[in-house]
Amino acid sequence: MLAMARTFSLIGIDAEPVFAEVDVARGLPSFAIVGLPDTAVRESRERVRAALVNSGFDFPMQRIITNLAPADLPKVGPGFDLAIAAGVLASSGQIPKPFLDTTAFAGELALDGSVRPVPGALAMAEAARRQGHTRIAVAPQDAGEAALVDGVEVVALDHVSKLPPLAEGSIEPVARSAISAAPAPAGPDLCDLKGQPALRRALEIVAAGGHSLLLVGPPGAGKTLAARRLPSIMPALTRSEALEVIRIAGAGGAGGGTKGSARSRPFRAPHHTASGRALIGGGSPPRPGEVTRAHRGVLFLDELGEFRRDAIEALREPLEEGRVTLSRARRSIELPCRFTLVAASNPCPCGHGQGSGACECPPTAVARYEAKLSGALADRIDVFVGVAQPPADAMAGDGGEASADIRPRIEAARKLQRERLGEARCNADMTPTETRKHCRPDPAAEAALRDGHDRLGLSGRGWD
Repeated sequence: MLAMARTFSLIGIDAEPVFAEVDVARGLPSFAIVGLPDTAVRESRERVRAALVNSGFDFPMQRIITNLAPADLPKVGPGFDLAIAAGVLASSGQIPKPFLDTTAFAGELALDGSVRPVPGALAMAEAARRQGHTRIAVAPQDAGEAALVDGVEVVALDHVSKLPPLAEGSIEPVARSAISAAPAPAGPDLCDLKGQPALRRALEIVAAGGHSLLLVGPPGAGKTLAARRLPSIMPALTRSEALEVIRIAGAGGAGGGTKGSARSRPFRAPHHTASGRALIGGGSPPRPGEVTRAHRGVLFLDELGEFRRDAIEALREPLEEGRVTLSRARRSIELPCRFTLVAASNPCPCGHGQGSGACECPPTAVARYEAKLSGALADRIDVFVGVAQPPADAMAGDGGEASADIRPRIEAARKLQRERLGEARCNADMTPTETRKHCRPDPAAEAALRDGHDRLGLSGRGWD
């Protein structure tokens, strides 16, 4: 007898529908899974068998074939266990088949029958809604994330033995989740930055306009301290932005989408040994990289000159387009990556800079160090700030404004930009046409711009 359960395969940050077709027929006892399964999926046979037996069900001693369709879509991970188990029970007559037509499943099974979380619960709930399913059964740890999606009921299934009650309709769906509007927990505050008025002003401009920023200065001048405090003055995520961030975080690991404050912006700081694939994403199946994990937040590259040049150059398209396309033999996926880039670098390998009199680096070493940042990438960075060591009087004094005092100005600027450009867009996203429309300089400013263009050799992108 044939039964078909609905489930999903996570590709990047999106969920693709998969049908678990289970056929139980006469023949020598066997259990086969076909449809491009990876090792974890093939091992589902043993997990499903043990989970059903240990939960008191009768495992069919017949020939069982499970086809995960579409057959040309790679199936990765243990998230198909629950759907396969439901298909086995339905095809052997232990639960009614009709309820499989409206219910989707996503969960890994332990050998005792308990249901474990899987990555991508939010994406799978959205896919279930698009496919017209009325409900989705997930692990309790994933229920809060999945319940953020309107239009589909979410059932927290903690054990495979709850499948018969679920089929009978005696298990109530979880309450609809709401993204918390509470402020993020207190973190690093910008009042810790002392004696750097130009740097503080630059951070405020970057936070308001979503611009990229490069800080150059000696060690200990406050570059890293300032960068790590940038999220504290950025406005809270809107609901649509928060859903994007939760979906990306959830795709990165089971239950990951609801960790931390749902309204706080991501802050990613990869080590300088990170490869281009780690920054951009990749693998088989494709996985999001740091640029996508920093979507709607901050990507901080400390010690920019120590990164591999190919890794740095890979940032060109993400900075320009706000998305990255990962092409593989079987398919291509597009991942969002609208982030605020903050990079920090020393002026030379020793860190002191040739103008300080304490630099010991030969000119060739300085040239190699500076060559890590190509002109093409530098052209995509909006704000450059030289950071000097603050004087002793400034370090001994009190800090400047607190983040809570600065944030209202940032929010007011973002509100004006939304009215001008539309939802989820800011000045850094303006096209050349929009720049000419909204940012007409007065004669004095245009004269200064022309002078800077001639002296600095600005490109067309730099002019806009």
